[in-house]
Amino acid sequence: MEEPILSFKDVKKVYRGGSVGVEGVNLSIDRGEFVCLIGTSGSGKTTLMRMINRMHDATSGEILFNGKDIKKIDPVTLRRQIGYVIQNIGLMPHMSIYDNITLVPRLLKWPEEKKRQQAQRLCKEVELPEEFLERYPSQLSGGQQQRVGVIRALAADQDLILMDEPFGALDPITRESLQDLVSDLQKHLKKTIVFVTHDIDEALRLATKVVILDGSHIVQSASPEEILQHPANDFVKNLLGEERLSQARAELSTVDQIMLKDPVKITLERSVSDAVKLMRQRRVDTLIVVDKDNYFKGYADIDTITTHYKSATSVSDLMSTDMPTLQNDTLVRKTVRKMLNRDFKYLPVVDKDKKLLGIVTRTTMVDVVYDTIWGESANEQLVDDTDGGQENSDRDNGVSAVKGE
Repeated sequence: MEEPILSFKDVKKVYRGGSVGVEGVNLSIDRGEFVCLIGTSGSGKTTLMRMINRMHDATSGEILFNGKDIKKIDPVTLRRQIGYVIQNIGLMPHMSIYDNITLVPRLLKWPEEKKRQQAQRLCKEVELPEEFLERYPSQLSGGQQQRVGVIRALAADQDLILMDEPFGALDPITRESLQDLVSDLQKHLKKTIVFVTHDIDEALRLATKVVILDGSHIVQSASPEEILQHPANDFVKNLLGEERLSQARAELSTVDQIMLKDPVKITLERSVSDAVKLMRQRRVDTLIVVDKDNYFKGYADIDTITTHYKSATSVSDLMSTDMPTLQNDTLVRKTVRKMLNRDFKYLPVVDKDKKLLGIVTRTTMVDVVYDTIWGESANEQLVDDTDGGQENSDRDNGVSAVKGE
């Protein structure tokens, strides 16, 4: 098993005067992880990150970088092996964008051709025109400067990048754009990122691992999904907020928990006449098609039957196969996106062998979201107010095509 890129072992930091920055820290960070450190002011998140590149030295315990105790590495040498992005960007105003980006490679004595190629490649990665390399920071917008700050941290091709609340001062639109950028770069370039933030939504959106600190201690370290499903204590619950936790309970459910288990289906070898009779009997306009062993094969709808019934002898002749399926353990959150990206009113749920288990409809998704936001009592009131209109609206929007009557 590959050793972690970073390991904290019983780390404690006590400042002059006796105040404790962090204590009892035991944490491993694997290569390629995106780790967000979050907590209230004074919780120790920034202290924890700054000990990694020895801007603060630990009072006791060990911090290992690539298996080596960082106290045995010269601080300057260590910092040249680790990228760093800070909130106020920190670009040198008297230096060109090119010189800013290649600052560390120049200190590492890279040849000019290699520096130029790296600067050009990284500009392309963040969609900055190559001619920007000859400009100065004051000639770029705040968002463009922040992009330069990000790629400067990547320029020396370090495996580990530290980011200290890099987007905290940006407007929401620019901030979201840069979050997407950093997330995409991290996955594409396979870098390890340690990211300090005070924004729980930012942490949940970016991280593969969220480390939550309170009172100088780590109180929970886990994936966003694990933290949302199983917050460690009341502090974590309060940090997340009841609304976010309620939404997560719905979004982090799996589709087999909400699917309809009685879709109207027909086997491949059945005749077109059988299909039409079944549609009429069950008052639907679409049939799921399976083989005799209940393996999902496709679907047949009334439009296709109307167009091709003269030339077709069996359901297999006119079924469509372009419908994506959902594994039974797929998260509801991912299902919503998949259904919105494709114009299907429902999606089949299958097991790992592609056996049909049920379906998830758009109406089911709406019900889950509605109950999460407003609660069951409000939902019951809505049904009373509309005089049972849900069933009718299902039929009108075509969802009844896949529901057993």
